[in-house]
Amino acid sequence: MITRIRLQHFRSYDDVSYDFDPGVTIIVGPNASGKTNLLEAVLVAAHGSSYRTKDADLVQFEAPWARLDAETPTHSRVVKLQGSDPVKKSFEIDGKPLVRLLQQRTLPVVLFEPNDLLLLNGSPDLRRTFLDELIEQITPGFANVRKHYRRVLTQRNALLKKNPPNLKEQLFVWNLRLSELGGQIARERHQLIEHFNEHVSGLYDSLAGRDNRIELQYLSKFSPETYETSLLRKLEENIELEVMRGFTTYGPHRDDIVALIDNHPMQEAASRGETRTLVLALKILELQLLEEARNEKPILLLDDVFSELDAKRRQALTQFVQTYQTFITTTDADIVADYFATSHKIISLT
Repeated sequence: MITRIRLQHFRSYDDVSYDFDPGVTIIVGPNASGKTNLLEAVLVAAHGSSYRTKDADLVQFEAPWARLDAETPTHSRVVKLQGSDPVKKSFEIDGKPLVRLLQQRTLPVVLFEPNDLLLLNGSPDLRRTFLDELIEQITPGFANVRKHYRRVLTQRNALLKKNPPNLKEQLFVWNLRLSELGGQIARERHQLIEHFNEHVSGLYDSLAGRDNRIELQYLSKFSPETYETSLLRKLEENIELEVMRGFTTYGPHRDDIVALIDNHPMQEAASRGETRTLVLALKILELQLLEEARNEKPILLLDDVFSELDAKRRQALTQFVQTYQTFITTTDADIVADYFATSHKIISLT
């Protein structure tokens, strides 16, 4: 929970402070009034980075630096951004300087923003990123596994494009490492999918008000039990094809997730409302998983999505988030306030 935040030269804010309550804060204002920038400031204070842009864009235009000061019930935290592209970023926790914000120093946050509504029908990268970013928050060390995988993949792709005479020999070490890291990523994703499947149907039914069977399936060329050996074999067998294409065609960066409703693919059979209900259910499961893993209640950020839900789903969401510190951006406070009649604070931006 964040009780107070000060923004200096951050995005559209010159120098402003806000106090927050433990419950719901409704940030209301017209488009381009800074609603999302304030929400983003909460996320940066909690996690150390933005969900939508690079660090250089967080510094107010033509300002030499930016700074966020946040207070929680137990400590203070500061994020400093100095200079411009590249920006030098540093942190302080209770006055102690830190070069980087490790996972154990972050505050758990769940963000629900308009692009998340494309989760099921958008590109596979959206679904992979959703899984991986959640796993990073609940599984120590996974962020490093994911970072090393991307680095090895980049090196391997560069070799494929260069195509030196001894390509096969040079690729061997990268194939081994890519397979090892890829197996770790795929198994973590499988475990998360299994957890979702234990709970998602019941949660979906409570949100939708009817009985449907929801199942998520992880789509891959390889089983999780033999992922490393199967991936290594494919990498070794397909070198000529991958040289022609110039990139690595197998691995967890090519895997996908499909959702089924009553055994039919949701991308083909689900209505707009059914799709949004499942995305909402996944976000609530993310909230619950984070709370269990971190042993503290996450902060919930709802960026202009409340108006995208119908009355039934707004009411259902309201019931689930009442015990969390929640920030909601909207252009119309009345759309949101009626659902939190007894406990909300409004920040009005013009």
